[in-house]
Amino acid sequence: MNQYESLQSGEKDNEFYSGHEINKKSGRFGFLINIILFIFTIFSTVIAGVFWANKDPYQLNNFTSGITYSVLILLVISTHEFGHYFAARYHKVPVTLPYYIPFPFIFLNPFGTMGAVIRMKSQYYSRKALLDIGAAGPIAGWITSLIILIAGFINLPPVNYLYNIHPEYAVTGIPLSGFTFGYSLIFIFLEKIFTSGANVFMPPMNEVYHYPFLCVGWFGLLITSLNMIPIGQLDGGHISYAMFGQKHKYVAYFFFSMLLFFGLAGLLPFAGININIGSINWLVWALLILFVIKIKHPPTYSEFEEPLGTGRMITGWFTFFIFIVSFSPVPVFEV
Repeated sequence: MNQYESLQSGEKDNEFYSGHEINKKSGRFGFLINIILFIFTIFSTVIAGVFWANKDPYQLNNFTSGITYSVLILLVISTHEFGHYFAARYHKVPVTLPYYIPFPFIFLNPFGTMGAVIRMKSQYYSRKALLDIGAAGPIAGWITSLIILIAGFINLPPVNYLYNIHPEYAVTGIPLSGFTFGYSLIFIFLEKIFTSGANVFMPPMNEVYHYPFLCVGWFGLLITSLNMIPIGQLDGGHISYAMFGQKHKYVAYFFFSMLLFFGLAGLLPFAGININIGSINWLVWALLILFVIKIKHPPTYSEFEEPLGTGRMITGWFTFFIFIVSFSPVPVFEV
């Protein structure tokens, strides 16, 4: 998902950014790869947007139906990645431009993208740089998601919008079943504030994906929470390690246990226990962390470096707040 990568590089790759070339080895073609991937991601997210509009995503005449969704989701991904990018530039850490990841296979991933990554060309960073780079991306992406979500709540169309997508609902009523998005604390809070009017139609969570602003805002919160889990080399892991040093491992194991809990809780319905407090998706994510991302953060700065300071510690705690309010124990489910 949206996270930056630390590469095990040689001495030559550990040079600071000089101001003109970001990736010396890739040369002129480095930017071309970024551009090509970005263009493909535009098309794959437009296809996803057409799919969410309940139209055939592979018919060219439906192309315009997915543009709004594509622009919004690329905005969330871009603000996240460029948050990392500009923080890295500020600390003179060599970094590439974002590599967007298109994913046009709707039946496997209906969101049209796997996010983006940037590549850090240095193995070791200062403690302050590690926190700043780790926090800048998710904070920027989170704020963008909130703005998009609020705009969606404020400008909710009347129920006829949904009837135009599903004409049968006007006769049968809107069903409360099917592919359903789960709630997070911040989504519930904003929904209560901005949709409390008597004449406001708030679609049920199994129909939210037809509304581009609500869909992208929800998805932005989800990917932010995924990245903010304080484990390994996720963004949250970078921040936790910068804040607590080697003691971060206790934080990491706690949150890993939490993922296992919600993942195993997702198995309860398969055992005939109808308690919807978790998702098997978290179990898959926990296994990915265990075997690929790893739980503990590798050493990247000297333990004898000066403390972060009050401002950066507050920023770090704020990212924990972002994770808590954006986390959805049951992100998606079928009713």
